[in-house]
Amino acid sequence: MSKGKPSQAEPAACRLYLVTPPVLEPAAFAPRLIEALDAGDVACVQLRLKNCSDDDVRRACDALRPIAQERDVAFILNDSPRLAREMGCDGVHVGQTDTPYRDARKIMGNDAIVGVTCHDSRHLAMVAGEEGADYVAFGAFFPTATKIAEHHAEPDLLRWWAELMEVPCVAIGGITAANCAPLVAAGADFLAVVSAVWDHPGGPGAGVAAMNAAIAAAPTDWVATKTDGTDAG
Repeated sequence: MSKGKPSQAEPAACRLYLVTPPVLEPAAFAPRLIEALDAGDVACVQLRLKNCSDDDVRRACDALRPIAQERDVAFILNDSPRLAREMGCDGVHVGQTDTPYRDARKIMGNDAIVGVTCHDSRHLAMVAGEEGADYVAFGAFFPTATKIAEHHAEPDLLRWWAELMEVPCVAIGGITAANCAPLVAAGADFLAVVSAVWDHPGGPGAGVAAMNAAIAAAPTDWVATKTDGTDAG
């Protein structure tokens, strides 16, 4: 994932947006992250820790950020733009109850990635896109064990956004290799995954490989719509 809008000359392939488990020990997790990133294409890693101190976040950034950046994978911190800038992260992801987008942008600067959670709201997404967000995140599309989902999104939301806006969109919430095809077909630029990779029985490397294989095998309704102007249904 790089800052800026993707070229519309050719529809970009959907890619993985890897989110960390909410609780982890950096030293023990580092080899798992290496395995995941070395197993196939990953656009970015979001460090999303819950109920931890700023120092815990700093230690995790110190251990994990270089692993991602050495592989040209963007490293994004959840919730805290000040810590993201301090720790040399490539960007920050903010929710609707976190630092407002405009404040996050001022803190991070124009060259950083700033993404915004928009739940299932077209209005929130339009506002974020017009203000300059580098991506918007929609969800949850499926039930998830990692976070209580107060909002439910449908694939049609992705299709609407992809037809209207150039700003990339991320689909999140319970996404697995078995259920991701409709999201890819609808035009998701990125699939945010947690359990599908970290809880995969074959390990995180197998999880990444399985997700990328499922993305590659998914129907290409959106690509057909963009390239020939027809509705592939």
